[in-house]
Parts: sequence; C-alpha cells; structure tokens
Amino acid sequence: MILKLDHQDKQIAKEIQQIQQAAYRVEAELMGFDAIPQLNESITEIQKSTETFAGYSEGQLQGVISYQINEGTVDIHRLVVSPGHFRKGIGKQLVGYLLKHCKGYEFTVSTGTANKPAIALYKAFGFQEQCLIEVAPGIYCTLFYLSN
Repeated sequence: MILKLDHQDKQIAKEIQQIQQAAYRVEAELMGFDAIPQLNESITEIQKSTETFAGYSEGQLQGVISYQINEGTVDIHRLVVSPGHFRKGIGKQLVGYLLKHCKGYEFTVSTGTANKPAIALYKAFGFQEQCLIEVAPGIYCTLFYLSN
C-alpha cells in the first residue's frame, strides 16, 4: 500500500533515513562514489525537508519516493527501496503512483549513470535521457525528463 508520509514525524523520518542509507550505499557501490548527500542526511534534515514524501508499506516501510512541484514540473528527489525488498516492483509502484497523482505535469529525475536498474525503471515509464552531469571527477548522473 502506498500512502503519503508525514516526514516531520521523528519515527517516520528515522525509517526514511534507514531505508535511504541502505539503498544509497548500494548505489554508491555501483557508482564508485560515496559522497551521495542522502547517505549522511540526518533525521532532522529529513524532518525539515520541503519535499513531499510517499511510501510503500506492508506492515513496515519498504520504499520511499519524494518530490517537489515547481511551475508545472515534478522533480523526483529520491526513490529508494530497502535492499531486502529489491526486485519486488516497489520502485515501479512508487513511480506509477506519482505519475498517476501528478497527471498533466512534466517530470525530471536524475540517477547515477552506473545505476542500471534505476535507469531501466525510468526508461520503462518513458523517461528520456536529457544530459549527463559530472558530479565529481569521472562520476556521472543522468538527468531524465518525461512529459506526462
């Protein structure tokens, strides 16, 4: 089940932090880059975020998507799934939920260029590669765009 999350609640922020740290550790290994900002994001920083959060839960939180809407564009800031729940379609359900609830908007998202599972997921929804962004010497993220 997917529902909006009150990330200002300390317990929920803690659960978000645990999932994103585990998920971004996997991405950091794929990229060979351990300076992903969310790896070190504190519970307080999550609570103060201006992003909107939604989560997939079956008794416990298993995945999270967050986004902001600016001038007709939904910018996906994070999509994380607990590594113990990879390959169960949770990321797909979270992206599908967001696309359905923000119909008529354009979407942007970026992910590590070495993160092939994330790239395949976004492409499956019709996201198009826009450009590469060098986030550190030799480390790239790919920016994607979708007109919904």
